[in-house]
Amino acid sequence: MCGIVGIVSTEPVNQQVYDSLLLLQHRGQDSTGIATADGSAFHMAKARGQVREAFRTRDMRSLIGNMGLGHVRYTTKGAAEREEEAQPFYVNAPYGIILVHNGNLTNTRELSQDLFNIDRRHVNSTSDTEMLLNVLATELQGQITGLDLDPDQIFAAVEQVNERVEGSYAVIALIAGHGLLAFRDPFGIRPLILGRRLTAKGKEEWIVASESLVLENGDYEIVRDVEPGEAIFITLDGQMTSRQCAKNPRLVPCSFEYVYLARPDSVMNGISVYESRLRMGDRLADTIAKHMPLGDADVVMPIPDSSRPSAMQVAQKLGIEYREGFYKNRYVGRTFIMPGQSERKRSVRQKLNAMGTEFRGKNILIVDDSIVRGTTSQQIVQMARDAGANKVTFASAAPPVRFPHVYGINMPSRQELIAHGRKIPEIAAELGADHMIYQEVADLQAAITEGTSIESLDLSCFTGDYVTGTVTEEYLGWVEQTQLS
Repeated sequence: MCGIVGIVSTEPVNQQVYDSLLLLQHRGQDSTGIATADGSAFHMAKARGQVREAFRTRDMRSLIGNMGLGHVRYTTKGAAEREEEAQPFYVNAPYGIILVHNGNLTNTRELSQDLFNIDRRHVNSTSDTEMLLNVLATELQGQITGLDLDPDQIFAAVEQVNERVEGSYAVIALIAGHGLLAFRDPFGIRPLILGRRLTAKGKEEWIVASESLVLENGDYEIVRDVEPGEAIFITLDGQMTSRQCAKNPRLVPCSFEYVYLARPDSVMNGISVYESRLRMGDRLADTIAKHMPLGDADVVMPIPDSSRPSAMQVAQKLGIEYREGFYKNRYVGRTFIMPGQSERKRSVRQKLNAMGTEFRGKNILIVDDSIVRGTTSQQIVQMARDAGANKVTFASAAPPVRFPHVYGINMPSRQELIAHGRKIPEIAAELGADHMIYQEVADLQAAITEGTSIESLDLSCFTGDYVTGTVTEEYLGWVEQTQLS
């Protein structure tokens, strides 16, 4: 999971891109980068850390041009500590291309061999984004027949990219002297949204970004989501064209975007994240009513912030008092997306503090958005106990995470997942909770897709059913081996 944005404007875009990345900071905190295009010249700055600490005034002054893109990184491929792994990535031919990518490719072994043996291209990092960039560059080079580059050639190259790469990818690229290209994988697993606004002189300006809140904050009209398998090309003067570039596109968005990753004030694939989390709470409340002993909850408490909508609905539907017992330190990043288990453990206590007056002598029903490794949950239960809670019931608005997530979320190893190979009472014992209650898979899908025409979601981390159809047991074993080595 990363956050990406691309803008074609009638004025310098450096500040617009910077502001957009601030709004996407929740999607990645390891590193960040901005690139702009001034005619055929590129300018780029990238660094480790968060947006506010990465860019200085001198960086912003150097990022000149009316077209640009940006990225905030949450590491799933490559090393978090290596600055050269940060996006954007650049190749100088054809024309010069700079690219950012949100997602995860699942055939990197094959691509690595093909890029070396067939395409004769050198990849200088372990990032699958650099591989994707070189595949795009190779295919675009093969389409060029003269001096000019037209949208038909670009879309034909994207068609070939879709044939060669597997996994999830939402992509934004700048082609020097020509324009901005954006495209989405044939399953639309990772989000990408198109927006437009008119200048006072009637000129069109365009934006593509991971979440709709970026568009709304910049006073852009939300045009639509980029369709699965679709490519969009916007010229330097704001002319937009699009084409479907996949043979059998099918929208199967990632369910975890709605559970945890996206901000609640975003709308993706026509679904309000906030409203979907309210519906998760409604359905979770029904399950809690079936399984929790009567009287075992005096108050409902969320783990701030992403579980708050679900917790409010649980409290309302069950008629139990809603209280905020955990205070969040907003200057600590999201622990789930921090690199390394030791870093996550150290940050939980820095991130949350339990207020004893809300816990002492009470039976507490804690609602969290999900439980992945259990690191945070174990410490939260202990904090509730230390604060004087009588009983602790832990409820998850998502089903048990039992399988690796290979499409852009850092859940590569089954051994890391607290629910893998355990029954629910065993998970409760691991967490130190008196009771443990999970959302049902069918209820999660219904809560997210209610009122839409979307027929299915990527639920692979809950079900083990990988929507691209190319993820094998051998591949999962290889991912685990390389991740843990």
